[in-house]
Amino acid sequence: MFRAEDYVKVRDLEEAYELCQKRSSLVVGGMVWMKMTSLTKRVIVDLSGLGLDKIEETEEEFRIGCMCSLRQLETHQGLNDYFQGIFKECTRHIVGVQMRNCATVGGSIYGRFGFSDILTCMMALDSYVELYKGGVLPMAEFAGRPITREERDILVRIIIRKDGRKAAYASQRISQTDFPQIACCVSRLGNYWDVSVGARPARAEVVRILDDGHHSLKQLADEAAGQFRFGSNLRGSARYRQALASVYVRRLMECLTGRSISR
Repeated sequence: MFRAEDYVKVRDLEEAYELCQKRSSLVVGGMVWMKMTSLTKRVIVDLSGLGLDKIEETEEEFRIGCMCSLRQLETHQGLNDYFQGIFKECTRHIVGVQMRNCATVGGSIYGRFGFSDILTCMMALDSYVELYKGGVLPMAEFAGRPITREERDILVRIIIRKDGRKAAYASQRISQTDFPQIACCVSRLGNYWDVSVGARPARAEVVRILDDGHHSLKQLADEAAGQFRFGSNLRGSARYRQALASVYVRRLMECLTGRSISR
């Protein structure tokens, strides 16, 4: 059971940052996974009073506050209209509506979990994280950072640029609400494919593939899947995961282009 000696609902980000410079302090979101651990912290820091629970849309981008729930992602019409429903698809298998009303986007991204559907989805888009002190970083750069005890910054929001790309998402699970065996997101902009694969079972990574018109979608999908490293666990072997990735990436490419496997 998770334990804390004190709880602080902060008045601003500077107060949250100062509290988090001590290893005995921790920012909390929905505490969905944390409550199942045996962690003990002196102070837990609550950002819920800072107005960071909104999704804002402008002509150029979407700005998703760190305290937005996964349910907000799932049901936001603007996000799903612009990105062909990928946020509804990448969240709908995450346990149930009750949990998605609690779990936060900030917690999902900051944790960089290997099983994260949300991170996998974001990696294939022109997306960024905004840190209170660290500024704005590309999502792929942030996701590639090791998680250390010295990391004390505050994730403020996620930014997704509207660059005109089309995207599609899919995952495979042993049961509907289980962790994914593999998770794939594909986006297309011009002649380039951005392919993100998570639950390998490592955290999501993204590769870029040039579509020069001389290769079939199967060849492009196999090329993309071949650039990832896959591992084995109780949900599947590395070889099985790579085969799944090739199939799902090809299917998503077909979905976005209408091209058949033979072309």
